[in-house]
Amino acid sequence: MPIEPLIDLSTIDHNNIALSADEIGKMNPQAGDMRQLDYVCYLNEPKTIAVGVKEVKEDEFWVPGHIPGRPLFPGVLMIEAAAQMSSVLYHVKSEGNHFMGFTRCDNCSFRGQVVPGDILTLVAVERKFQRRRFVCDAQGYVGDTFIFEVKITGMMM
Repeated sequence: MPIEPLIDLSTIDHNNIALSADEIGKMNPQAGDMRQLDYVCYLNEPKTIAVGVKEVKEDEFWVPGHIPGRPLFPGVLMIEAAAQMSSVLYHVKSEGNHFMGFTRCDNCSFRGQVVPGDILTLVAVERKFQRRRFVCDAQGYVGDTFIFEVKITGMMM
């Protein structure tokens, strides 16, 4: 079954910095090895769609062990990256800076792999926004290649 893209990525300037790593760090507490989002390159005006970038580097903590001699970016970290992108989308619309915990991932499907040196583009689209809870659909791409999709739910903790 063909993938329905959440957004036409050919219309996005991936080098644009809509939100920097420092700005993301003020919204999301993940730091060091657990930060899976480098910057946001696109944010639409009603703040319901965001596109972010994760540069997958050779020196990341998982490279030596997943998989030795053929490192693959773990799927669970792709989901974490999507959750961080979704949390940023929640934060740009909400008042205050609350910790948003990742409470669910549904309808997750992987169709490709990500390796060191790749640039993973993350798309998040708001499906439900409430004061204490959000739901987003998210997708990941390397170039034009679809890698994964997931529905992310987060809640204020």
